Amino acid sequence: MTRPQFTATLLIASIGSAGFASLAHAQGDAGTPMVGAWELSNADRDKTCTINFKLDAAGAGRALEFQKGCAEAFPETRDIVAWVIDKDDTLRLMNAKGKAIFELTEVENGLFEPLRPSENLVFLQTQAAAQGRERTADAMFGDWALMRAGGKPMCQISLLDEAHDTESFDMKVKPGCDSLVTNFAPKSWRMDRGLLLVLSERSDPWRFEEEESGTWHRIPQGRQPLLLVRQ
Repeated sequence: MTRPQFTATLLIASIGSAGFASLAHAQGDAGTPMVGAWELSNADRDKTCTINFKLDAAGAGRALEFQKGCAEAFPETRDIVAWVIDKDDTLRLMNAKGKAIFELTEVENGLFEPLRPSENLVFLQTQAAAQGRERTADAMFGDWALMRAGGKPMCQISLLDEAHDTESFDMKVKPGCDSLVTNFAPKSWRMDRGLLLVLSERSDPWRFEEEESGTWHRIPQGRQPLLLVRQ
């Protein structure tokens, strides 16, 4: 194994073992790992429901959106209007009065189960993991293009297999990038629960979620959707 490969392997292991403790402080952070699509399922996984976690304020927490059919699969979801991560790291899905309908705790990296064993056994995991397409860092090395939806590339970048620090990999930003990218000042990248995080010197990370087509889109999308496409 070469030195760069050894370094990358150690970094992948370190990042992959990151715990859930930081989530308790990230609820109001634009970089919270909960943002994006997650799948709620029963033990047999013959009942599933896709939930999109958002950062918009809703009731006593943050907004979420249920895919059509969720109420039929899980009637309890009819009353859920918000989510919150409490100081004890418990993820709570709440009704309009702030009462928890589901209380979940992370048992593995990116996999949640009920806080109390007596509750109905359900699982919550990222949609990418549920569909078997959750990427690890070693699948992301190489050249990529940042572009607007339906537009020309705004910037060419390379996701490198060299450690930037103990938590992220180096990246190379090629000359001629759009001001949106240069103002953001990307410096490094890492994977987090199937999402690609592009880290900045100046602001919160950009988070990208993979589509079924293999293209990655930034979440939340905002007014200017941003895509990441392999070259």
